[in-house]
Amino acid sequence: MSEYGKVDILWLDGGWVRPLSTVDTTVEWQRGIKTNQDIDMKRIATMARSYQPGLLIVDRTVTGPYENYTTPEQEVPHELLPYPWESCITMGNSWSYVPNDQYKSAQDIVRMLIRIVSRGGNLLLNIGPGPDGDWDPVAYARLAEIGEWMRINGEAIHGSKPLAPYESGHIFFTQSGNGAAKYAFYLSSDEGEVSLPSQVVLKGFEAAPKTKISLLGSKADLKWKAEKGNTIIEIPALVRSKWKGKYAVVFKMVK
Repeated sequence: MSEYGKVDILWLDGGWVRPLSTVDTTVEWQRGIKTNQDIDMKRIATMARSYQPGLLIVDRTVTGPYENYTTPEQEVPHELLPYPWESCITMGNSWSYVPNDQYKSAQDIVRMLIRIVSRGGNLLLNIGPGPDGDWDPVAYARLAEIGEWMRINGEAIHGSKPLAPYESGHIFFTQSGNGAAKYAFYLSSDEGEVSLPSQVVLKGFEAAPKTKISLLGSKADLKWKAEKGNTIIEIPALVRSKWKGKYAVVFKMVK
């Protein structure tokens, strides 16, 4: 804490190291913990924060005052969570390096990111370095593809907040931190590019009157109408023919 410069997060990945009083016997892997391992988290946290004011601490699976956010592993919660959280997910199948590991496609990662952010979470994406300290070329290719998508649509991800109804079919919602802009992610049903229909219906979401709706990456303003609590967006043939977004396209709504 004192000799590495600015530290933002102290991430303690040892949930089996805990006081016996915190063992949850309803969780299978915790039933085998029989030894009291109270490492005095209060003392550790106080010491750490004396060197690093504002330090976030993750005391893995040990709920209490020293776990600033929770870390569901290899899963995405099915609903909005009322506390800070981050899904920890591997790009491949393994946390550590495995030769010829099977990496998730860029489309799967982008879709996963959208689901996580729409539920108010953050994504920690793990890539295990090889024996030479470098990544597999496939990992670099995936990051380049994701980066290309983010350059167009990143404003709907970075600094965003959840927006009800959060998810409707293959459409997901977020909003900017100040709520001035609303976003609807339209996911493709197949691999690759999104083919937009002539109408996109945002079920359970009604845009405010005089809202301007556009596609990120396109300058076209789209016509829309509110009907029975839904928003129906018209996509002209010219826009459909010219705009082909990969993985997911994003509608931006600003009043």
